Amino acid sequence: MDNEKKKYSQNDIILGLDIGTEFVKAVIAVKNKDDSLDVIGANKAHQAMGNMYAGAIADIPGVISVCEKALSKAEEQAGVMCKTAVVGIAGELIKGNTNTVRYRRKNNNKPISETEMELIIKKVQESAGERARKDVALETDNPDVEVRLINSAIVSLTIDGYKVSNPIGFKGSELVIQFYTAFAPLVHISAIEKVCTELNLDLLAVAVEPFAVCRACLGDDLDSNFSGIVMDIGGGTTDIAVVDDGGVEGTKMFGIGGRSFSHQIATKLGVDFDTAERLKLNLDRDLLSDPEITTIADASSANELEEYLNNDDRRAKIDEAIDSNIDVWLSGVEVALDEFSSIEMLPNKILLCGGGAGLVHLQEALATEEWWKDLPFSRRPIVHLLDDIDIPGIENTTDIDLDYSYITAFGLLRVALDTMSGAEEATGLRAKIAKLLQN
Repeated sequence: MDNEKKKYSQNDIILGLDIGTEFVKAVIAVKNKDDSLDVIGANKAHQAMGNMYAGAIADIPGVISVCEKALSKAEEQAGVMCKTAVVGIAGELIKGNTNTVRYRRKNNNKPISETEMELIIKKVQESAGERARKDVALETDNPDVEVRLINSAIVSLTIDGYKVSNPIGFKGSELVIQFYTAFAPLVHISAIEKVCTELNLDLLAVAVEPFAVCRACLGDDLDSNFSGIVMDIGGGTTDIAVVDDGGVEGTKMFGIGGRSFSHQIATKLGVDFDTAERLKLNLDRDLLSDPEITTIADASSANELEEYLNNDDRRAKIDEAIDSNIDVWLSGVEVALDEFSSIEMLPNKILLCGGGAGLVHLQEALATEEWWKDLPFSRRPIVHLLDDIDIPGIENTTDIDLDYSYITAFGLLRVALDTMSGAEEATGLRAKIAKLLQN
């Protein structure tokens, strides 16, 4: 599709900016009249080693430079300049939890109003924020740390035991509400805001990345009964979210990602990190037929790399390095999922995305090893590698294969659409409650 010949309204153009540990990915989409999205430009740029730490920005000028490269290439392909952006955030200091609140009403014959719901939501968010602040303060040994609300959503809601999708207008004595809230340290948010300012972008929202991927999987069906476990495996962290019957139950993160496997390979073989990274990425590729290898220098390098990988002793050491790290990674998955104590039975579908998800060893370990048996699964979970065709309401109109590594950016586009819809005139009941949750 020749996007340069198309004219788009600037108000309909959205950027999903996934600032990852290994790559920055920029995906540009245009909003259609039916609130679906067409991706019209996408690209990525490689991060320098010191730009990120544990999923968070560590070098602002360095990250800005990489973002500029990814964004300019995406804009060139799209044929547009982008102003409005949603940026993802991840890392172990992101606190996403679901809290159950019981609220007894003084006048059960009076219909629940927006004002009453706004008061309840505000109290829950304040309580969850203080809890998140204490957790981050303990982990950082900083009693004065500040946190900010990033995402908020209703998981489930009942009135006198009767499940409703929206309480406004109902009568009743007791509301039982499950709220998902996610908070991040203010220093992380400030770094993202600085990056957007330098890139001349209007920051529409910051989104917890696994939450964003869940929103992408749910699409625009607010009454979806979708259930699944989303694992976003990046370079520095693994971010996990659980969706049960259409509601996000919570998000957990731990500091093991794709780079950990590269470090293990480097140590085992006695090579530098960049070489180890290339070996890891090319374990299951047919190097000599790779379309990205276009020059004699590339072909020579590919020949050397393939010869290196075909050495049985070296290949065995690489497999051993990866397998030993997978054991540690699986332990992190177990601990993270075990923290979802409010869920009686975990969903048996695991959806993988992020650059690290492409490691075949990791997919096989999830699908075949017995890590899941001590967790509340009814049976062995099914593992699926997400692709752009799995995401409802977002169509890739470019000629780029937007695989599992781009799904987080797709999720950010969905959050952008949610935010833009919530900012418009709210007329329906679900729209009104969604507007209350905007921060």
